[in-house]
Amino acid sequence: MLEAVIEWIPLIMFAAICLVLMLGYPVAFSLAGTAMLFAGVGIIAGWFDPNYLSALPSRLFGTINNITLMAVPLFVLMGVLLERSRIAEELLDTMAKLFGRMPGGLGISVILVGALLAASTGIVGATVVTMGLLSLPTMLRRGYSPSIASGTICATGTLGQIIPPSIALVLLGDTLSTAYQQAQLQMNVINQETVSVGDLFMGALVPGVLLVLLYLLYIIFIALRDPDGVPPAKDIGEVSTGRLLANLLPPVGLIVTVLGSILIGAATPTEAAAVGALGAALLAKLKGELSLRRLREVGQSTLEVTCMVFMILIGAAVFSLVFRGYGGDELIQSLFAQLDGGVGTAVFVVMLAIFLLGFILDFIEITFVVVPIVGPILLAMGVDPVWLGIMIALNLQTSFLTPPFGFALFYLRGVAPESVRTTDLYRGVAPFIVLQLLMLGMLALWPELATALPEWVRSLR
Repeated sequence: MLEAVIEWIPLIMFAAICLVLMLGYPVAFSLAGTAMLFAGVGIIAGWFDPNYLSALPSRLFGTINNITLMAVPLFVLMGVLLERSRIAEELLDTMAKLFGRMPGGLGISVILVGALLAASTGIVGATVVTMGLLSLPTMLRRGYSPSIASGTICATGTLGQIIPPSIALVLLGDTLSTAYQQAQLQMNVINQETVSVGDLFMGALVPGVLLVLLYLLYIIFIALRDPDGVPPAKDIGEVSTGRLLANLLPPVGLIVTVLGSILIGAATPTEAAAVGALGAALLAKLKGELSLRRLREVGQSTLEVTCMVFMILIGAAVFSLVFRGYGGDELIQSLFAQLDGGVGTAVFVVMLAIFLLGFILDFIEITFVVVPIVGPILLAMGVDPVWLGIMIALNLQTSFLTPPFGFALFYLRGVAPESVRTTDLYRGVAPFIVLQLLMLGMLALWPELATALPEWVRSLR
């Protein structure tokens, strides 16, 4: 009986983590604290080998010295600089004048600007708050349904999860790289190549664009079925070609520079992030938005986000170490081996688990806790690492929209007027969750949507 309980300790430990996080305790300290509590009890009872903890210092130093993860603060800096330089405001005004005169035009404008912001900032919270402040009052004033307006803004904000340069893809790329190396060791294969953040960026481009098209098609469908819910804004002025190019070319040029340098192999994601941060600073300077006060605000925001990410990384490293010390890897592997249907069933179970965990956990927690556990096992079963990474990224995108802890809902609720009820938010995001799951299904049926571009670029090098 006791041996059976000890065997299931890893899953009990995982359930305990979910419970602690649902109680509202800080993520990083919950991960590390719960893991150390289980390790301490296990050492006293003789269930846990304390020698596992001797590997902790090297793991922590490896996390802090990780060159790939240096891209995180640089992409955050780039995103915050662009957010504070009023580029989004000018883009939205331009797009509204371009499309606003047609039914659903404002919704189309929000989606297009949101996609551009996603490709230039990669920060979901910043995009949702910015679009909520700038476009939600206008959409409501023009007669848009509160559910359609709020749902469009929330869903568009989550595009920063899948469209490069996404911070989520940077974190996933580092985690999957480690998992891929572990899978190779399990199979006794010595392979110099590994999955990189650049591979995930390339793999995410086609699914990201297709998801934007699905969003646009949904708004067009609503405009055709119920034009009163998304009426045209007839009193919006026109925009000149010069104004359109002046507002559109700078952010697009920055996006092309950053992503293009990664795709052609001229720069690593970290180097490209540094170029992007410098380019964002130059754009802010040209717009007269780069004062010392603004720099201080940007630096503080960047520091807060970076510290949060790295503290969660450290907590997840402690959790992962204790989880493996209790034999969690072998337990999960044996559970997968007992599933009927082989690899396909195993991937489906993991995707379902990640989707359900998205209701209660943040994408960073799932990336650092769940992916290191299941990643090596799935990759050892022959799953393509780039395809798996994009599948997980798309799945994690839904966690921003699924109640009760969908962060995009929280962000918009904080800036939305009182006339927009919480039920409007939930109703509004439901169709977009379906669209995200539809994109996930398309990617499952046609893995080439994620794998073809990286393979083609690799063949040219």
